[in-house]
Amino acid sequence: MNRTVSNRIDRRFAALKAQGRTALIPYITAGDPAPAHTVGFMHACVEAGADVLELGVPFSDPMADGPVIQKACERALVHGTRLRHVLEMVAEFRQRDSETPVVLMGYLNPIERMGYDVFTREAQASGVDGVLVVDMPPEEAGDNAALFASHGLQSIFLLAPTTSEARAREICRHGEGYLYYVS
Repeated sequence: MNRTVSNRIDRRFAALKAQGRTALIPYITAGDPAPAHTVGFMHACVEAGADVLELGVPFSDPMADGPVIQKACERALVHGTRLRHVLEMVAEFRQRDSETPVVLMGYLNPIERMGYDVFTREAQASGVDGVLVVDMPPEEAGDNAALFASHGLQSIFLLAPTTSEARAREICRHGEGYLYYVS
């Protein structure tokens, strides 16, 4: 089937495949060490060869993250970085870069607080391409993933070394863009 690839994530991975390359996807905690640095860090990562950017949304209880990201979230929150600020950072990044895919990575609570409809509209308007919500597995994503997709946001899901083959197939069936392999 010959279909047109219309989103940045799929276009980027198609280009990487054609070049025989794997993707470099750095992670940045938005607002750390200070909010004013985040957009510059995003551009610096792209200039250094990043293919996709994962922008972490600071959260007060990042239970699935290790101590480095937990501390980064603490510092970002102390500086007042919230989800709406992260979306503003993406919009500012998009003023200079309309091609590099940006995936927001974080937890469900900040999205719930903002409201799913508001978040989805604002994420699309700011230029977000995908959403990786670590505490939203595919079997619980249903309506949220459909809402995200209706606004062009791809749902990225996690695979772990202990994921069974059957579960991996199920995750692949629901996921879009790419899979995040927890190592």
